[in-house]
Amino acid sequence: MTQQVSGNLHVSNDVLADLAGNAALGCYGIVGMASPTASDGFANILPANRLRRGIVVTGKEAGIHVDMYVIVEYGTNINAVSQNLIDNVTYELTEHAQVPVEGVAVHVQGIKVRK
Repeated sequence: MTQQVSGNLHVSNDVLADLAGNAALGCYGIVGMASPTASDGFANILPANRLRRGIVVTGKEAGIHVDMYVIVEYGTNINAVSQNLIDNVTYELTEHAQVPVEGVAVHVQGIKVRK
């Protein structure tokens, strides 16, 4: 039996970034997350405990907007990987966090051969 309780629930942007980062790592073709500001033109893969540094969540009127900075596996179709990532992140945030998503932007910072 479920009982509804009235009130407001506020989810921080860091929690939303963690959810988006975990959804990204589950996508085929995503090697890792990269920093939004690639210094010296080189994109480094962020360790798993710093995933949220590669994700920028901003609140909008219609929902949230997510910018994701990723490194894609060499040999994969970047368009297909990006669309899959957008679909997975949108699903995770709308279903698990119950947050309306206005948009997800994927920024490919590099391509790497998976070991």
